[in-house]
Amino acid sequence: MKLAAAIAVTAVLLIIVAALPSAQPQIPAAREVVSPTAYVSLEPVARGSSFQLAVVAKIRNGFHINARKPSAEYLIPTDLRVTLPAGFKSAGEISYPKGALHTFAFTKTPLNVYQDTVVLRVPLTAQPDAPLGAQKIPIKLRYQACSQEVCLPPVTLDVDAAVTVAATSANSRPAHPELFPAH
Repeated sequence: MKLAAAIAVTAVLLIIVAALPSAQPQIPAAREVVSPTAYVSLEPVARGSSFQLAVVAKIRNGFHINARKPSAEYLIPTDLRVTLPAGFKSAGEISYPKGALHTFAFTKTPLNVYQDTVVLRVPLTAQPDAPLGAQKIPIKLRYQACSQEVCLPPVTLDVDAAVTVAATSANSRPAHPELFPAH
């Protein structure tokens, strides 16, 4: 009798386990693959001075995003857009790293991509009439993330930079030297 009860309990447990959802890896939402953060090269930024913003994009392990200059026309490039508020102006082109060529199971030719962490730099100038105090510079990062198995739809994330503007450079100091090496 004990054997029959043990077999019945085992059968019920097997049915329950079989009915559980399989442990397939979850595909993340496209906006969850990249975690961008904006940094400023000076703190505070003096009116009339040039400075840089860096957007550091951490890419989820197992995924990549296309480089700014993708290796095929159909690929969607990584793109950074800055909306400059009053008192700020561009001081040059956005700096995108080259990317690296990697081969993936879904293509025969290597693709130019970013993996792990990528740093995009934006040169700016605070004009002599820039508003003093805390300012926000809106930035949008657009990318398409892919893994070995799937490409997610392109997505645009907001990455606002917080900048403090001072009247003079008396208290201005370099910030985040690991992101803004001295020339």
